[in-house]
Amino acid sequence: MRVRDWQDILEDVMESNANPGDWRAVGGDRANGIGEDIYFGHPDAGVYQLKTYAKNPFEVQGVGSQVARRIDDDIDLLFPNDGSGIFGVQQGPADEDDAKEKAKNLETVLETHADAPTSPQALLEDMMDAMDSPAYGPMEFDHHDRPDQMTELTETFEEAEELLDAEFEDVIEEDVARGFY
Repeated sequence: MRVRDWQDILEDVMESNANPGDWRAVGGDRANGIGEDIYFGHPDAGVYQLKTYAKNPFEVQGVGSQVARRIDDDIDLLFPNDGSGIFGVQQGPADEDDAKEKAKNLETVLETHADAPTSPQALLEDMMDAMDSPAYGPMEFDHHDRPDQMTELTETFEEAEELLDAEFEDVIEEDVARGFY
């Protein structure tokens, strides 16, 4: 298992060529310390774990790793089919023309859904397709605690958790000055 910068892990997710709408995620507060834990799972691309924290409103720091190459039946039950929210991983536009094209596509999707009966799920899927999102899906996330699935995933990937936690603590110690100035 290789521990890498959290953005490198998101690059792996974006480049996986897995069906974008089949991703699922579980996230919440870290069990001990500042920051958040999140697990991304896809039946064909495996399971990834990230540990992040917001250094300031404009900068996020963290580490991550692929913790499983596939989702077996036991792990599959821990990822939501419907969640408390929905997540999406986006790539920035390649250039100004790409940005204009994505904006035009998104505008068309919103106009179409405004004029026709639709569901929130259908709107989201069409929006993600219009923006060429490489990964999106249901997410169970708790902003104040940890969903029960997080505890089970942490226990399932105990060795990875310990290694990622140690690496993450090193990142925090380098970035966070303690005390008053």
